[in-house]
Amino acid sequence: MRWPNALRSLRQRDLRLFFAGQTVSLAGNWMQSVAQAWLVWRLTRSSQMLGLVNFLGQVPVFLFSVWAGSLADRYPRRRMVLLTQSNAIVQSVLLAALTLAGAVQPWHVMVLAAMLGLTYAFEIPARQALLADIAGRDMPNAIALNSSIVNAARAVGPALAGVLVAALGEGVCFGLNALSFLGTYAALWVMRPPPQPPPALGHRAHLLEGIAYAGRTAHVRALLALLAVSSFFAMPYQTLLPALAADVLHGGASLYGALLAAAGIGALAGAVRLLVRRSLRGLGRIVALGATLLGLGVLGLSLSRHPALSAIALLVTGFGFVTQTAGTMTLLQGLAPPEMRGRVMGVFSMLFIGVTPFGALAAGFVAHRAGVPRTLGVSAVVVLAASVAFHLALPRLRKVVLAEHPTMFPPAAS
Repeated sequence: MRWPNALRSLRQRDLRLFFAGQTVSLAGNWMQSVAQAWLVWRLTRSSQMLGLVNFLGQVPVFLFSVWAGSLADRYPRRRMVLLTQSNAIVQSVLLAALTLAGAVQPWHVMVLAAMLGLTYAFEIPARQALLADIAGRDMPNAIALNSSIVNAARAVGPALAGVLVAALGEGVCFGLNALSFLGTYAALWVMRPPPQPPPALGHRAHLLEGIAYAGRTAHVRALLALLAVSSFFAMPYQTLLPALAADVLHGGASLYGALLAAAGIGALAGAVRLLVRRSLRGLGRIVALGATLLGLGVLGLSLSRHPALSAIALLVTGFGFVTQTAGTMTLLQGLAPPEMRGRVMGVFSMLFIGVTPFGALAAGFVAHRAGVPRTLGVSAVVVLAASVAFHLALPRLRKVVLAEHPTMFPPAAS
């Protein structure tokens, strides 16, 4: 079968298996995320509690993902992902059982959110490095296609969750998520990724080598700094959306799901835009543009008092979010040595997902006192300032990268 250029990575059998499993599992993940947030809001009616549960669900990524990335460079990545998928199934089954039995309490959700966060701390670096391994020369396209699938699920999952929560309750979403993990599990069993080179260093030196690489490499420092700002200040908008939908826009679970779906549609558009690229050249400018659009989208969300305008703001937010994050991931993996990818993705995960709970906790605290709109407005201004600073640094960063990787950048880019 001949695949169009935008889908060229699907020529590879293992990538087709990887993406088939991802498509099923990610829709379930988004359903659970939406249902869990709405469950917490229904049980507590507290934006602070939304921030706390989000914090507990993501802080393990901050604490353990760098170490997990080192493990992903030392041990078979496919095996690591299989083990973490097993843990995720157990977590979803427990949450579904408690909710369907009518016995769920806020502390149950907090403990199980932390359990899932610990699972993802080890799963994300291994999965992203595994994707780069099996993609080979098609890595930029594979990462963009992966982002497209993530955000297609992000568009469908929340909307479906909103309907299911309203009709059948949150527990059904948790149960369906447990079933969805089986798709990824089956795909991983039959994949045959290339062998990894054996590590030359001991555990501690191996870990420190990855941290040193991130610290001494100019483009890595700049990309990760911008990512950390966006993660801390912009991404907590997701934590505040239930409160925004209920208290500012006067809606319910269906509106909350629709708003998340709008962000997912925007993110999908951003990922599709990246699919046609063949080169890493010019991605720095695209990352800067993505951060700017992310800030503008959150700013628009802070000013809106109408569901339709809020949905438009979230379209922009989603487009900017995936443009920045997918572009950042592509540059980091494309320029990193293959034996360093797990550790680079560990640092990426720490600053992308691991920093977000601290921002969510702070945003929940501030929103409880100053209101959701003001909290979002201040956050947006900080992200816009950081995007301007990154854009101004691009000429210097470009010279450094071209000097270090002269053969990776053709004179023209698609």
